[in-house]
Amino acid sequence: MTLGEIIEELEQLSPPSFAEKWDNSGLMCGRKKKEVKSILLSVDATDEVVEEAVLSEADLLLTHHPLIFPSISHITEDDITGRRLLKLIGADVACYAMHTNFDVMGMADEAADRLGLSDREVLQVTFEDSISKEGIGRVGMLPQEMSVSDCAELVKEVFLLEHVNVFGDLSRMIRKVAVSPGSGKDMIKDALQAGAEVLITGDIGHHAGIDAAAAGLTIIDGGHYGIEKLFVKYMKDFLRSRFPELEVHSASQKEPYIVL
Repeated sequence: MTLGEIIEELEQLSPPSFAEKWDNSGLMCGRKKKEVKSILLSVDATDEVVEEAVLSEADLLLTHHPLIFPSISHITEDDITGRRLLKLIGADVACYAMHTNFDVMGMADEAADRLGLSDREVLQVTFEDSISKEGIGRVGMLPQEMSVSDCAELVKEVFLLEHVNVFGDLSRMIRKVAVSPGSGKDMIKDALQAGAEVLITGDIGHHAGIDAAAAGLTIIDGGHYGIEKLFVKYMKDFLRSRFPELEVHSASQKEPYIVL
């Protein structure tokens, strides 16, 4: 199985045309004619993950976040990104990223599925034609009305989180929910316009959180990595169904910070 054949399948799942213009999804390094037998999956290409890919003799490191972002003009050991690229290239490990194209075609619906949202719509439309509207996040109805406290517990359960941050009244009864994995500060306006009572997302700062709650939108912040780590299991299941002959492994990446 060549890298090019795998990329073709990945891009049928999440076409590059759905990526945001500012994004850098796609092949970070590698040869499309390279034979691939082993894939390592991770949200980020950190130093530790790159080292794991090399030591495990993976042929492909498949990540959600691009290794090269923003662009760089030199590849040297003096630069963090350059150091990682040199290590991967030196070991002949290809690196491919599925970022905002996967956010649109994959991540959003998987997050909504885990929450059991029905009557769902796109939260922020980024692509529209005569057939469909696609974009970031989803908004829909929970299976039944519940308190914010119970919803927070549901979020912890379905996204495998040890904790969440909540801006708003824990006793409030809610039903209509917006979910936007990753950094969701820019999704607050969309969630309010959609009539959502809760926004489940990550990377919400102090002021954004209290202002959203004051505007009537409860925030459940599961962290940027916390929700987006669903990428790893999703892609493992996808790759194993399409390419059963490949070895597909999850990197040992964990939350990038420690809560004491």
